[in-house]
Amino acid sequence: MSGNRNGVDTPKRRYRTAGSTYFGFDSDRCRHEIARMMIMHDYPLHMVEHPGFVTFVQNLQPRFDMVSFNTVQGDCVATFLREKQSLQRVIEGIPGRICLTLDMWNSNQYVGYVFLTGHFIDHDWKLHRKILNVVMEPYPDSDSALSHAVTACLSDWNMEGRLFSVTINQPLSEAGIDNLRALLAIKNPLMLNGQLLVGNCLARTISTIAQEVLKAGQETVKKIRDSVKYVKTLESHEEKFVELKKQLQVPSTKSLSLDDPTRWNTTYEMLVAASELKEVFSCLDTSDPDYKEAPSMEVWKQVETLCTYLKLIFDTTTILTTPVIQTTNTFFHEAWKLQLELARAVVSEDPVIEILTKPMQEKFDKYWKDCCLVLAIAVVMDPRFKMKLVEFSFTKIYGDDAAMYVKIVDEGIHELFLEYVALPLPLTPTYMEEANGGNIRHEEAHGGPHFSNDALGLTDFDMYIMETTSQQSRSELDQYLEESLLPRVHEFDVLGWWKINKTKYPTLSKMARDILTIPVCTLSPELIFDTVRKEMDSYRCSLRPETLEALICAKDWLRCEPVETSNALVKMEFPI
Repeated sequence: MSGNRNGVDTPKRRYRTAGSTYFGFDSDRCRHEIARMMIMHDYPLHMVEHPGFVTFVQNLQPRFDMVSFNTVQGDCVATFLREKQSLQRVIEGIPGRICLTLDMWNSNQYVGYVFLTGHFIDHDWKLHRKILNVVMEPYPDSDSALSHAVTACLSDWNMEGRLFSVTINQPLSEAGIDNLRALLAIKNPLMLNGQLLVGNCLARTISTIAQEVLKAGQETVKKIRDSVKYVKTLESHEEKFVELKKQLQVPSTKSLSLDDPTRWNTTYEMLVAASELKEVFSCLDTSDPDYKEAPSMEVWKQVETLCTYLKLIFDTTTILTTPVIQTTNTFFHEAWKLQLELARAVVSEDPVIEILTKPMQEKFDKYWKDCCLVLAIAVVMDPRFKMKLVEFSFTKIYGDDAAMYVKIVDEGIHELFLEYVALPLPLTPTYMEEANGGNIRHEEAHGGPHFSNDALGLTDFDMYIMETTSQQSRSELDQYLEESLLPRVHEFDVLGWWKINKTKYPTLSKMARDILTIPVCTLSPELIFDTVRKEMDSYRCSLRPETLEALICAKDWLRCEPVETSNALVKMEFPI
């Protein structure tokens, strides 16, 4: 028995094994990780002063001096500034232009908060989406609110002259749009006279349409909701419903659930599930004397009609909910199919369908007219479709007038391409040094005084070079359009294709890169189905605007999941 002479065991000496790792206590590292934790999980900064949290940390590591609110606030801002410097270097080095989305949030203090998100393609042809700024706007309903936010963002990130488009989530007055275009035109060249500059949010447009549909069928929706509520609010009712379903051998795999009126997809899913289980509801009416809410056959017919047209917009919106960032060409497929189906519905002989779909068609038709050109040019940049899908879809939508609309797209894409041809070539490092005031004088470098083109009689030669270069470059677009379409496969990376072919199409690839960056949605995937505008909570409103921006932006930048880009997950169907 081990021990000393008094019979008391002495503690055994422990040795670190070769595989163990010793971590020394690092107070600065602890502070850094607390700041990251606060940012990544939206914890209130005051949590570091909560007695329970302080006690927990003291027991975990007694040597750590707990930080105060002011300290952790400073650490969070410092984390934000470090990450901002890294992102700034990335943005400064991207080869193309940048697109912005603007999402206005409300608050109970009657001020707005504009979320400005940048969309850009890097050197490796990967599409990125980063929140750049959160700007507090004292007068969110004014025509100049969004213009002010965009100006602040461009200045903050040194992006003057590099903005390509702006997508907004709320309807602007004509004055507001003109104000935004005029302001941005000062330092940003407007392609196609600014037709590509300001676009509307597809998700917000569809959300408005969904609300119109549900409002038109609100009595029908209420009857279904009451029936679902009867089944779901008591366990005995649900057990009886499930038993009836088994007896009737109803094949549906849907489960009943009550909807959330602030998310229109939940109402659609409730209606779909109830419709598939209508036979069970009918039997419940005869077997349960307490159930007095059974919808009539006429109501079920109305539910089917609602589901049919809600499905159209639900399928379109679902693409926006994927974590994969979709390139712009993806959305032409969804938009033209929806435009076609609604155009057919409003001339239906069924008065119920006509009444239901007329407001849907009116609202989406406005979106289609505003954004059709952008979406069409984007799908032309997809080598699986080019102009062929535009011609096919416009024939379905416009009939005998299709040629006129196809011509608008064709002329637009050629005009846009010529604008890219006319863009100045980037300076090489040698010329950049001279342009920035290098030490070598021009006369010394070239052995004599510099003569202007006019003095040498080369002005006409310059014009000749411009004209012939323009003709050669113009054929670059025509060559692309004339070549055969690629096989229509789902696993296709359009950006990867342009990366491979950028040498073959040096100018056209630059145009494709900018066009395919244009975002159609201003909302993050988790907000796509919302029917109410987001509101900043009272805690966040209590923070300094600089701190609020730091917390929101840094959280977006610190996300661990890698950015993915694809347009391959889209199921493409062409209605005939």
